[in-house]
Amino acid sequence: MVNLIDTTEKLEQFCALLNDKPFITIDLEFMREKTYYAELCLIQVGAEGQAAVIDPMSKDIKLEPFFKLLDNQNIVKVFHSGRQDIEILYNLTGKIPTPLFDTQVAAMVCGYGESAGYESLVKGILKIDLDKTSRCSNWELRPLDEKQLQYALSDVTHLVNLYIHFKQKLAENGRESWLESELDILRNPQTYDVDPYEIWHKIRHRSHNAKVLTYLRELAAWREKRAKSKNTPRQSIMKDDMLANIAAICPKTIEELLQIRNMRKDVAQGKLGTEILEVLAKCKEIPASEYVRPEKDKPMSAGAQALYELLKLLLKIRSAEQGVVAKLIATDDDLKMLSTFQDENCMALSGWRYDIFGKEAIELRNGNVCIAYDKNKHGIVLKENNPENQGC
Repeated sequence: MVNLIDTTEKLEQFCALLNDKPFITIDLEFMREKTYYAELCLIQVGAEGQAAVIDPMSKDIKLEPFFKLLDNQNIVKVFHSGRQDIEILYNLTGKIPTPLFDTQVAAMVCGYGESAGYESLVKGILKIDLDKTSRCSNWELRPLDEKQLQYALSDVTHLVNLYIHFKQKLAENGRESWLESELDILRNPQTYDVDPYEIWHKIRHRSHNAKVLTYLRELAAWREKRAKSKNTPRQSIMKDDMLANIAAICPKTIEELLQIRNMRKDVAQGKLGTEILEVLAKCKEIPASEYVRPEKDKPMSAGAQALYELLKLLLKIRSAEQGVVAKLIATDDDLKMLSTFQDENCMALSGWRYDIFGKEAIELRNGNVCIAYDKNKHGIVLKENNPENQGC
């Protein structure tokens, strides 16, 4: 029988049991199809010997005891792919639960591939098959049946053993610092603070016109702020492709707005249409010097392209040797920066990435080493570039 907590008194008692635990596992069930901010429906919390499902929708519960538990700096908060869960908790409390640990990130660092799923890790490491038939439940509906609650609880009970496994694995291979570097993203409040004026970057468009892109930026910011204030999904206010079309055509009147393909009459003639025209009118006051300046990817020279391919091969070799996803060591942008001698913002040249890849990448670029086939080892190796190395 699942321990379902639906009163403040029960929550206080449960949190008291966890206060001396070295770590707790956390997972949230939420809905956000009809809102801008996620609607929290369930909180699952586990630890060694303890587990419960908390019902935040109960009229008899206040979550302060749980929030106080999250503030306890002696307890590690363990998530799996926790970005959305942490965002919800950050929006509710104004704080990021720390110290934290993410088993999906740990799995990447330990060589389990990119974006390893919870179900696959539980099956591969713990040899347990999860029943996921309740995955698509409507978590807002009450009452929830025992099967749904069991499914929800399994997302934190097995997470206890996954955390123990990865803690041991990281200690064995000396990669605790690698994980900490990756967790910095989850610990940074800017990860969850959305800048309305940056949202336009996520909108697909074909324009390279600075004026059009500036108008798109302002329209996207207007929609984002409106979605937040109304707590409604941004796409329910206006679709991305419609914003792009409006920015490209830049209508001045309701009549011109109505000429845009798929523009609904009630939208154009209603409050949204008026607000759109107001945004566009203000756009005209923006001086050209403050327009968006889209960065165009300059084609690499033949030499830079050849170096890029060599670095890509070196990355593949080191990734296989270390058992780490290549993308975690160096991104494609990192390789391009290295190939064109733009080292300043290259993440592959800092921390543990420099130790296992960046240092050799620079040596290869400078011609001090070369990539060659070693017939004795039957594989590609890196050799010092000197006359004795006939294979280079």
